[in-house]
Amino acid sequence: MRFGVFIPQGWRFDLVGIDPAEQWAIMSRLARRAEAGPWESIWVYDHFHTTPTPSEEPTHEAWALMAAFAASTSRIRLGQMCTCMAYRNPAYLAKVAATVDVISGGRVEMGIGAGWYEHEWRAYGYGFPPARERLRALDEGVQIMRQAWRDGVATLNGRIYQVDGAIVRPLPLQDGGIPLWIAGGGEQVTLRIAAQYAQYTNFDGTPAGFAHKSAVLADHCRRVGRDYESITRSANYNVIIGRDEREVADKLDRLQDRYTRLVGAEKAAGQLRAFRGMPGVGTPEQIVEKLSELRALGMTYAITYFPDLAGDISSLELFESQVIPALAGDR
Repeated sequence: MRFGVFIPQGWRFDLVGIDPAEQWAIMSRLARRAEAGPWESIWVYDHFHTTPTPSEEPTHEAWALMAAFAASTSRIRLGQMCTCMAYRNPAYLAKVAATVDVISGGRVEMGIGAGWYEHEWRAYGYGFPPARERLRALDEGVQIMRQAWRDGVATLNGRIYQVDGAIVRPLPLQDGGIPLWIAGGGEQVTLRIAAQYAQYTNFDGTPAGFAHKSAVLADHCRRVGRDYESITRSANYNVIIGRDEREVADKLDRLQDRYTRLVGAEKAAGQLRAFRGMPGVGTPEQIVEKLSELRALGMTYAITYFPDLAGDISSLELFESQVIPALAGDR
C-alpha cells in the first residue's frame, strides 16, 4: 500500500491561531519532513473558503502551494485532492501544471473533479451550474489537458470550453503527461470519465462504499474497453490515532471541542461524523486491520489527513512507525 499525507493549508481550520506570516514556514517544514519519511506524496485541497462554513481564516491557494512545494522539495510527489475544473480555464491549468511539473523534476499528480462547494463558486463569480454542466466541463477539460500534455497544443470546440491551437509548452517532464486522478464517486458520469481517462481514482473509503464504487468503475471499464486493473484506486482517510482506545476517545473529544468553538455544535457534530467509526480512526492495530480489509478490496493508495498536524506531529509519528510499516510493502 502507498501513502500520501495532506499538508495543513487552512481550509479545514487547521491553521487557526498561527500568524499568517508563519503559516508557510509550517507547511514547508511539514512537506520536507514528509519527504524525509515513508510518504510517497503530499497533498493540498483546492478550495478558497474554509469548511464547513466560510470564515476569514486563511485558506492558501492550491496551485501556488504546488509551485512552492515543487521548488522546496526534491523527491516527494505533489498532488491536489482535488483541483476544481471550473476554477481555471483547462488550457491555462494544463500550462500551470506543466510548468510546476518541470520545476519539480516531474513529480506532479493532477487530481481533478467537477467541484461542489457552492458558496465559494458564487462568491468568486463562477455561478453554480447544474451538476450535468459541471461534469461536462470536467470531461471536456480532461480532454484538453490530455491533448496539451501529449502534443503541446490543444484544440476543442466543446459545449463548455473552446480552445483553438492553445500552445502548452514546456511539456511536462513525465512520459505520457501528468497522471490524472479523477476524484469523486458519481456513478453515471464521474466514474465513466475515470474509466476513460484516469490513472487513479479517489472515492468512498469505507469498505462497503469502496466495494460498490469499484464495481461500478469496473462496469464502466468493460463498456469503454479499458483494463480495470490499470487504474489505481485510492481513498482519503481522516486520521485520529492513539496508543490505546482511551487516547483515541480523548483526541476525538478534543477535536469536537475545537470545532465547536470554531463553527458551533451542530456543524462540529457533522465534522466528527467524518472521523468517528471511520477506517483511519483507532489504535495502530485497529487502523492496520481496517486498511488491510480495504487493501483486500483493491484500495492500494491511502491519502491521510491529520487534523492537528500544524501544531503536533505525534499522531503522524505514531502512524509512520506502526501503521505504514505494516502495510507499505504490499502494493
